[in-house]
Amino acid sequence: MSHALVLNASFEPLHVVSWQRAIQLLFQGKVEVIEESDQEVRTIKFTIKIPAVLRLLKYIPIKTKKDMIRFSRANVFLRDNHTCQYCGKKQPKSNLTLDHITPIVQGGRKCWENIVTACKLCNQLKGGRTPQEAGLHLIRKPSKPNWLPAAFLQFNLSITPQRWRIYLNVKSELNTTEE
Repeated sequence: MSHALVLNASFEPLHVVSWQRAIQLLFQGKVEVIEESDQEVRTIKFTIKIPAVLRLLKYIPIKTKKDMIRFSRANVFLRDNHTCQYCGKKQPKSNLTLDHITPIVQGGRKCWENIVTACKLCNQLKGGRTPQEAGLHLIRKPSKPNWLPAAFLQFNLSITPQRWRIYLNVKSELNTTEE
């Protein structure tokens, strides 16, 4: 079955829940259904479409949005769309590494702004040098992801359901799927 995106009362993405939890929240009167999936759940007494997007009826204050995204290998890969930031080739996880733009031996830190996704070949070619020293160029300057993609970043959903895209502000080049 599927998952449901939960939005705050202000339509900000908060988190993702299982379809069972989505129906539970609906019957508890805590949410309204914004989008339905094509799938249904049937019981003896009724049939209900599985919610795809829910909105809380009561606003929940949240922490600073940028603080919600944890720095991790998986999240860096997601931020960079599993694409080497030197050669531009999309790769499977098994062929990806994390690369320090400014190497640790030269004072580089482990942070969003100094680490990018690199394929094994480009990372080996770069070695312990800066991209300039190795004759490589970054496709884009790395930064900490903004909060909008947090719903799929923090839940490691690399394939975003089509119905969620407008609520997450997902770029068109990211993978999408129909429910």
